[in-house]
Amino acid sequence: MAIEETERVVVGPAETIPPGTRKLVVPFRGRAGIGVFNVNGTFHALRNLCPHKLGPLCTGRVSGRVIADAPPTAANHRLTLAQEGEIIRCPWHLWEFEIATGRCLVDPHVRVKTYPVRIEDGVIVVYANRADLPIQEATDERSG
Repeated sequence: MAIEETERVVVGPAETIPPGTRKLVVPFRGRAGIGVFNVNGTFHALRNLCPHKLGPLCTGRVSGRVIADAPPTAANHRLTLAQEGEIIRCPWHLWEFEIATGRCLVDPHVRVKTYPVRIEDGVIVVYANRADLPIQEATDERSG
């Protein structure tokens, strides 16, 4: 994404999104919005639009992945929870995505759009594609 195609979106002070929480930003005017997640102290931003059927992905459940060493009906099976707090599940059809990468867990060819996130002077800033943000009215810089 070229820098001239991005907008600097100020989300707010970093302490307002503690680890394990999220905040939706710019979800209006027909745009999907952006979900900003704090995963173990690291901030990530995803487009709030599931690539499967365009559901509101970032409103879904955040959890981990269940890993089995055998089918749960097998004797002595073991289930392990991995990546706790790192997976978002779309509320419409339950497709799962890694928050950090946008990678889909059910189809490796599908991804949700991610955005760069920076902490600047204690404030969370997302650098988002202009097409994903609300339409803003043009202002005449010459007027005072």
